[in-house]
Amino acid sequence: MYQAYWGLREMPFSGRAEWRWFYCSPTHEEALARLQFLVEQRRRVGLLLGASGSGKSLMLELFAGQLRSQGRPVVKMNLTGVGGDELLWLVALQLGIAPAAQLPRYALWQQLTDRLAEYRYQGLESVLLADDADAARTESLTTLLRLVEEQSGPESTLVVVLAARPDRAARIGPALLERAELRIDLEPWEEADTARFVQQVQAEAGRAESVFDHGALRRLHELAEGVPRRIRQLADLSLAAGAGRRLERIDAETVESVYHELGVVEV
Repeated sequence: MYQAYWGLREMPFSGRAEWRWFYCSPTHEEALARLQFLVEQRRRVGLLLGASGSGKSLMLELFAGQLRSQGRPVVKMNLTGVGGDELLWLVALQLGIAPAAQLPRYALWQQLTDRLAEYRYQGLESVLLADDADAARTESLTTLLRLVEEQSGPESTLVVVLAARPDRAARIGPALLERAELRIDLEPWEEADTARFVQQVQAEAGRAESVFDHGALRRLHELAEGVPRRIRQLADLSLAAGAGRRLERIDAETVESVYHELGVVEV
């Protein structure tokens, strides 16, 4: 625990603080704007692509909150390992439907499409945010495709956003990918973004003066390759190492040694 040593109220780079201390970098700000455009223009399918640790899940969570505050019905789920029937149940439950136990699939499907029709008559865009779509089972992707196709008329208000890693997006399948009308890429941070993020989080944790010197920030950015989760992990363990060595500030050498000796950065 390095809080007392560095004069911090909390551990600023822990995963528990990620949601509260969100840094809206230019790439994240642009992604949120494009997601909003996707919904307002009632496009059928959008793709949110980014490397592991780039902030896709956080983007979807923030966007879901924005949509709910606007009064729009939202379904947000992680598709890892989800089957077709399970997907239908999860969507129905998040749309306020309480299906009876052992309800046949066709009846559940009818209840779901009826609810979407209600939203359409009310002029409400309903949004389905599917995280880790590249890890979904084939049957759930087939179910999603059917839902998109059945809600594809000129008056449809259903919008589906599929989040995936760029190198695994092909696993979503050509049928769904061909229906995507907007691709949104989360790019790695610039060095200035990394520096602003580190400073912002330290300040919110109770320390106005940065623990990291300029060289440390530059090396932190280089080793983490601008990926937010990696930056957070490396910064966290650099603080721990610096406290253990009784340093006055974290320098580039400390960041480098933590990276190589502890193997902290997730690939």
